Amino acid sequence: MNWRNILSMYAITALGLTLLSGNALAQKKALKEQLVGIWTLTSWEQTNKDGSKLQRYGSNPKGYNIFDASGRFFMMFANPNVPKIASGNPATATPEEAKAIVAGVVSYYGTYTVDEASKGITLRVEASSLSNQLGVDQKRTITSLTANELHISNPVAVAGGQINYALKRAN
Repeated sequence: MNWRNILSMYAITALGLTLLSGNALAQKKALKEQLVGIWTLTSWEQTNKDGSKLQRYGSNPKGYNIFDASGRFFMMFANPNVPKIASGNPATATPEEAKAIVAGVVSYYGTYTVDEASKGITLRVEASSLSNQLGVDQKRTITSLTANELHISNPVAVAGGQINYALKRAN
């Protein structure tokens, strides 16, 4: 074997090790760092204790989960088919309109922490369109996370049953 072949093999080996170590570093990114960003809702489904399913926000739900690096979050989910208020004034919505809006829209914000070992997220809600969430830690589990997709489970939802929702990275 001549020196040129030896140097070529050395260069290829060094390049391969560099690429492998870069991939290893990317894979070791903390779960919280991977969550940071804006996520768009793609699906939302509640499975009730009797096995029935509910898509509270419709088959084409709208919404966002936003996680920032400092530990703050914002979340809003909405059914795009929520009725308009006939009077145009939220204070004079009919009981039917108000019920549909309450059932079809939720939003809240606050702080969050991540448990790397359990892939859990704990949300501390500071304000919410559903006041039952205030002062109660909201526990979620990340069931799948890639660079562009996030799947979350809420096994003890306020509404009952288990909620699973999927999001795609918006940014």
